[in-house]
Amino acid sequence: MEQSSSFALGQRVHSSAEPRRVGTVKYVGDVEGYSGTWVGVDWDNEGDGKHDGSINGVRCFQARSQKSASFVRARNLSPGIPLLQALKLRYQSHSNEADEDEMYVLSASNKRVSVQLLGKDKIQDKLSRFEELKSASVSYLGVSSPGEPAEIRAAVPNLKELDLTGNLISDWKDVGTICEQLPHLVALNLSNNLMIQNITGLPLLKCIRVLVLNSTGINWSQVEILEHSLPVIEELHLMGNNISTIKPISSSTVQGFDSLRLLNLEDNCLDEWNEILKLSQLKSLEQLYLSKNKLTCISYPDKNKMQELLSSHESCEESDLPFQNLRCLLLGSNKISDLASIDSLNSFPKLIIGARERKESEIRYVRLIMSKLLDNPEEIKQLHPRLVELKNFYGIEDEMPSVRATGPQKMASGLVSITLKCVGPSIGEKLPLTKKLPATTTVGKLKALCESFFKLKSLKLKLFLQEEGSPLPMLLDDEMASLMDIGIGTESTILVDEES
Repeated sequence: MEQSSSFALGQRVHSSAEPRRVGTVKYVGDVEGYSGTWVGVDWDNEGDGKHDGSINGVRCFQARSQKSASFVRARNLSPGIPLLQALKLRYQSHSNEADEDEMYVLSASNKRVSVQLLGKDKIQDKLSRFEELKSASVSYLGVSSPGEPAEIRAAVPNLKELDLTGNLISDWKDVGTICEQLPHLVALNLSNNLMIQNITGLPLLKCIRVLVLNSTGINWSQVEILEHSLPVIEELHLMGNNISTIKPISSSTVQGFDSLRLLNLEDNCLDEWNEILKLSQLKSLEQLYLSKNKLTCISYPDKNKMQELLSSHESCEESDLPFQNLRCLLLGSNKISDLASIDSLNSFPKLIIGARERKESEIRYVRLIMSKLLDNPEEIKQLHPRLVELKNFYGIEDEMPSVRATGPQKMASGLVSITLKCVGPSIGEKLPLTKKLPATTTVGKLKALCESFFKLKSLKLKLFLQEEGSPLPMLLDDEMASLMDIGIGTESTILVDEES
């Protein structure tokens, strides 16, 4: 008999066969043309479903996208398990032969290489002693509730770090219960748990210093409410939440968060720098991550700008220096291109520009100026005295005329000399090639050129930028980005690999 009555609208569930396939119940009932009772699920990942909540022309519910919904039998869904049960599954279950077949590492070319774990029994024995466990991960195990609170405290009394990524937690009260029962917990990861909008009943989380809320559906108004329960928070991660505005509750700028040192707002929808300025009075903020937003410019606010930002009953004091302790500002993959924005970085009182960020910014700066050189070269050289120095430092060549039917035309971005090295296992041994290419060459075009250079027509390629001093090469995954956009200069090395 179907157990559809055990599922309620809005309940978080996962596929019984695939714990990583997580969604929300949107419908329970009959489906025209099919017998029995069905559960309509809107899956978190677009593409996990087959339709948008309608079938045979009848709409049962509205899904988030065209291919995120499915109708499923209740027996094929799981409502989840308590936290302690998940901990036992992860740390007290003995691995079988099939599990050991899944033990592998990835080679440089992303291929699986089987490994044997030496001392496995000793490690397993230590992890199974819950009273000694200080860090635990139960990601994608279908955790939906804390279970009996007293059991958690008794089982893992010394737990300091807990990763709950990709589970079925949705109620903030459950989060509060977990934290209250783990008195030593300082770091909590709730990423990919779709949290409810109503934050009520959340106790004081007096020990939580690191909170990760990536892809939880949280907005800034909720963040402001959470602040009252996080008196010692030092790191707050809010990636992938479609945040477009910063809305302080009681003033024009964000207040509180007295211990917050790192705020991660990457991969959101912030497009106005004035929204970021609302964070300027966070006194302890040292690191602000804003990559993968939609910002077009940045600036450091003077006193007049700050007064304009503040409401009429607020005054700008000398001690209210904007971003007074900010040392790290990440801005990659935005739409910033004007020189004034680059220059404004010098105005932040304690900002330290990282090696890669400086390189990317200076290469873009040089190429932007070079694009204007032919218009008025003497004036531009006077306005930008470091142009020649930076051009020589990065090996950026002068513009070259390109003759077309309409006459000479400048190649504004110049040429860059790059070395291409093949590392894919199916490519075989090929000597590295050094080529001079226009800085406007896109990643997609470069892949096509590599196919031609190395005669690799049958392979699907992926490219990596290898930089001196960087532990891992950087994947070049944006086919529309140019060498100039990425900050690739002369003597850079590109690794040519193949899709696995």
